[in-house]
Amino acid sequence: MDLINFFRIIALLEGISYVLLLFIAVPIKYAYGEALYVKILGMPHGLLFMVYILLTIVLIFKNNWIKKNFFYVIVASVIPFGTFVVDFKLKKSFKR
Repeated sequence: MDLINFFRIIALLEGISYVLLLFIAVPIKYAYGEALYVKILGMPHGLLFMVYILLTIVLIFKNNWIKKNFFYVIVASVIPFGTFVVDFKLKKSFKR
């Protein structure tokens, strides 16, 4: 598996974990006072987030698309569904 495909997988997993954390675990925590779901989803999301950022930095030197769009790729990591857009655009740019 090359680095770009690994990055795409991490981007999708990071996006899924963020959406689950933000739209399921946090509302359950505040609506029902149950913090278990935040604890369960928080650690994997944090690790995936760090791997996403690290891979983005590594790919600056290996991938021209990431280099040109670095700011947007980083910002996408903190916007819900942002990493899905990055994955889509990255996949689209490699089909040409």
